[in-house]
Amino acid sequence: MTENGLGHRERVLNVDTMNPNVKRIEYAVRGPILQRAVQIEKELKEGVKKPFTEVIKANIGDAHAMGQKPITFFRQVIALCVYPDLLEDDKFPEDAKNRARRILQACGGGSLGAYSASSGIEVIRQDVAKYIEKRDSGIPSNPDDIYLSTGASDAIVTMLKLLTSGEGKTRTGVMISIPQYPLYSGALAVLAAVQISYYLDEDKCWSLDVGELRRAVKAAREHCNPRALCIINPGNPTGEVQNRQCIEDVIRFAAEEHLFLMADEVYQDNVYMEGCQFHSFKKVLFEMGSEYSSVVELASFHSISKCYMGECGFRGGYMEVINMDPEVKLQLTKLVSVQLCPSIPGQVLLDLVVNPPQPDEPSYATFIKERTANLHILSEKAKMTEQVLNTVPGIHCNPVQGAMYTFPRLTLPEKAINAAKVSLPRSLTPPLYLYLNDLPVSDALLSCFLPMLFNPYAPCTLCVAVCIGTGTGSRHVLLYETAGGDGHLSGPREWLRTEGWNLPLQMQSVSETHPSSSENGLNSQQRVPVSYQVSLCGWNWNSHHNTPCVGISPL
Repeated sequence: MTENGLGHRERVLNVDTMNPNVKRIEYAVRGPILQRAVQIEKELKEGVKKPFTEVIKANIGDAHAMGQKPITFFRQVIALCVYPDLLEDDKFPEDAKNRARRILQACGGGSLGAYSASSGIEVIRQDVAKYIEKRDSGIPSNPDDIYLSTGASDAIVTMLKLLTSGEGKTRTGVMISIPQYPLYSGALAVLAAVQISYYLDEDKCWSLDVGELRRAVKAAREHCNPRALCIINPGNPTGEVQNRQCIEDVIRFAAEEHLFLMADEVYQDNVYMEGCQFHSFKKVLFEMGSEYSSVVELASFHSISKCYMGECGFRGGYMEVINMDPEVKLQLTKLVSVQLCPSIPGQVLLDLVVNPPQPDEPSYATFIKERTANLHILSEKAKMTEQVLNTVPGIHCNPVQGAMYTFPRLTLPEKAINAAKVSLPRSLTPPLYLYLNDLPVSDALLSCFLPMLFNPYAPCTLCVAVCIGTGTGSRHVLLYETAGGDGHLSGPREWLRTEGWNLPLQMQSVSETHPSSSENGLNSQQRVPVSYQVSLCGWNWNSHHNTPCVGISPL
């Protein structure tokens, strides 16, 4: 008994009394492997001797962290808004100053430090609506249908909160693609909604097949109430760009099955492959006529974190809702008001993305030059990724049509696949243990491996994801060779050790070359072990080939 008479007692909040749905979340993008990488970084700074000198965290598509340069105009306006005294500085162009003044006038007290309306600053929502109208060839957009958000992720989770209801067989089911970005499975887990998986077709460049949607929704209706269909276009992590016919088919399917459409379009500027074009779901919906445009409910999402901007840290984005019930819309406004307002600097960055310098303004030429350069680098690296990976025995890589990733198939030894199938049911956590051997290369860079659980409900195999970093003067591409390869690659060997089997992989990084230097764009004498970047992105079932896949980010 203690002095106050309470004695020893258990904590009110412990692992047994906490929300069980939180424990169901699998989001390895920020999981234990990343935490270990951070720990190793600290050890390096403290002088602990390692066989490498730097850690590259390839756990997420973070463009600026990988060396992409910010757009000058964006940073100038942000600086002016944060510190308005700079408006008197002659070093800043007049169009940047005018833009900053306009934004500050729309802020409470003329300061970015003030709250905004819960749905976002009004003039910025107006600019977003104009941007959408221009993008969609004049199809009207109403600022009242625009909700600014703290990145697209925040808006997606908000919409899922609105959609989730019911118990048992009436519980909301949400259709998500496999492979998928784990935001969706993680959000559905914490909301206790039902994940309905539909599989993209690797043999058709990871395309979406409506027949597969019908299979998935039919099976799901026996145990839940399917209410929403999530589409990522261009695809993350598969890199496909949906053609117009596919989008029309999806819209018809959503109308027939009475599903709410969620269109994640944050990579809409990242289209690389000739013949591919981004089509917004809203534009296609309205061009299909009132039979669909008057009834299909749609929420589309965009962000400042990807494309040519890469402004992940500012956390800015928007959601546009179409055909939403007016009473539900009131509830949506109430729901977003709980968080008061999105990040104000993020809103400012978003405004500059949707309303960039115009041809008659002094910053236009620099803006176009920087925008074009960033997109060109990503395009070249996407092509290089495909070319290099397809030279490696055991790897097949589809053409990289868009986004910032590709998802090749990695053929593993049968023993490894069987071990993964046997061990996975014991736990939803991938039973994968990674060990790095000493890298026999001076100034080598330790890689950050990441496990993700793309689909915990189906038989699973291993999926490896690689993030390709934008370095100064070189492009680093990781090549894998499965056990028994022809040995034409040189480089340090890493071992992925799971319970019951060892899988050796060779890897090599390649310096920047020109496509004309050889058939594959790589001159063998220019292959220099510069850095090693790997992120192990978990367990993904490939229903067509019974093999694992590789997700790669050409950052």
